Amino acid sequence: MEVYNWTVTAEQEAERIDKLLTSFEGWSRSQVQQWIKEGAVTINEQAVKSNYKVAEGDQITLTVPEPEPLEIKAENIPLDIVFEDEDVIVVNKPRGMVVHPAPGHYSHTLVNALMYHCKDLSGINGVIRPGIVHRIDKDTSGLLMVAKNDRAHESLVSQLKAKTTKRLYKAIVHGVIPHQHGTIDAPIGRDKKDRQSMAVTDENSREAVTHFTVLECFANHTYVQCELETGRTHQIRVHMKYIGFPLVGDPKYGPKKKTVDIEGQALHAAVLGFVHPRTGEELEFEAPIPAEMEEVLRYLRSM
Repeated sequence: MEVYNWTVTAEQEAERIDKLLTSFEGWSRSQVQQWIKEGAVTINEQAVKSNYKVAEGDQITLTVPEPEPLEIKAENIPLDIVFEDEDVIVVNKPRGMVVHPAPGHYSHTLVNALMYHCKDLSGINGVIRPGIVHRIDKDTSGLLMVAKNDRAHESLVSQLKAKTTKRLYKAIVHGVIPHQHGTIDAPIGRDKKDRQSMAVTDENSREAVTHFTVLECFANHTYVQCELETGRTHQIRVHMKYIGFPLVGDPKYGPKKKTVDIEGQALHAAVLGFVHPRTGEELEFEAPIPAEMEEVLRYLRSM
């Protein structure tokens, strides 16, 4: 059990307590809200609600409870491990695999496989997401970094928040992009018309920035590389749709009429770079696009 104490400064005054706490150590907002609900957060020795707005001089205390024992079942599922040491695992996740258990997907996830392979994973995200620092969608393939202890987890999350990690994706989109490079700076939040989807919106949104470079153009499609400056849910998929070039095969944000034979969006996390949390060494890894995307590129080149 760890206890944290802070004193609210003048610059932090009027900030919601749940939002303020997420800025301190890189915890997720949902995790902070759960701790508040459980009474683990007090201000001036009094329990508060998530929407409490702090005042200068407030004394904040957070008592982080011990992680619950893991109850998710370990499964002997093969993993494509690109790098591993005592602190970090870098995995090349296949298309079709869910990252962590969730309603409807309590087995056959990356977490189930990791738990079989590795007995030590960070407990910061609790029983459902041990070790998971960031996610990619089920039908997005590619590189993920996983923390094997809490120290590594906190370091990797801090790097993500500071925008110092390197995350390059490769994607195939509908339409021919007329310029070589571009930056999409458009906030992303829940779609008001469909709460299961994300959209570019000014309402309850968060900053989202994607840089892209055209790799190859075809008759009606473009092969692009996207670099994430931020990491919002479905960010590349939403941003490319927003500028009129939705991802090929995307069942949620792409055109309803299927033009290319691929299951799920043509999106791959190709390059991942970060500073090792213990040694300080700059690490960078690359994974080739999966066979399904290679097949789509061959088809488009032959048209």
